[in-house]
Amino acid sequence: MATDFSETTATEAVVRSFSGTRDERLRQILTSLTVHLHDFVRDIEPTQREWEQSIEFLTEVGHMCDNVRQEFILLSDVLGVSMLVDAINNRKPVGATESTVLGPFHMVDSPESELGANIALTGDATCVVRGTVRSVDSSAVPGAVVDVWQADEAGYYDVQQPDLIPDRNLRGLFTADGEGQFWFRTVIPKFYPIPADGPVGRLLSASGRHPYRPAHIHFIGGAEGYSPVTTHLFIESSPYLDDDTVFGVKKSLVRPVLQVDDPELAERYGVPNPFDLIEFDIVLDAIAESAEVGA
Repeated sequence: MATDFSETTATEAVVRSFSGTRDERLRQILTSLTVHLHDFVRDIEPTQREWEQSIEFLTEVGHMCDNVRQEFILLSDVLGVSMLVDAINNRKPVGATESTVLGPFHMVDSPESELGANIALTGDATCVVRGTVRSVDSSAVPGAVVDVWQADEAGYYDVQQPDLIPDRNLRGLFTADGEGQFWFRTVIPKFYPIPADGPVGRLLSASGRHPYRPAHIHFIGGAEGYSPVTTHLFIESSPYLDDDTVFGVKKSLVRPVLQVDDPELAERYGVPNPFDLIEFDIVLDAIAESAEVGA
């Protein structure tokens, strides 16, 4: 005999409807989603109009997505879900470089670049970024690959202003030398707002939040036999380090911009003296042999 659908029977009825789901993981996800979503609805008791507005909001989020902009990622970011998923999936050992979100602008392949290359296709690249890729036990990782991308001095990525900024500006793919070292020339990026002209921007405004991210440079570091890490280098002097709108800042990733007055070193790096220097090592966690065999 059918059970009347009510506030008290709703959750059990929907969970039971998934009992024939063959994929156990999918059944677990659908069950948990139903339980938590129903608890949420019971907690806030939305009016019919509020529920309709929620559907309209999510519909508009979907309509704002295209091959350059992913509004659902922005929504996940500002609600802290992106960083929570990242934290769950990147439980690193002590000493390994902490991870953070990939971000929405890793959209094109970075060009393969020689060590020391200038990744700024416009502007004056008077900042040197250098570091060493090493393992948690402090051993150098020769030949590690370091993927880099960043915003410019005005806070824009190349894909945001394709008519004004050259393609693949401020992007580079480097191979560390025999001692695990890498270095390149660039500009110091500026803090910038996430796209705030859509539904996620209105959500931030309605909740009294700003849309800004502190200045940073993105990195993906990896090598054979090691777990890759997706991370940021945050500029120490930047605003919004304490309230990044996507919650991506970790103290271990903040670095100062050093002012260096050394003519010989400047000549070696191909920059005018004095120059700016940022040092950022990448520490990788080795993959256990059992994990490699099972991969």
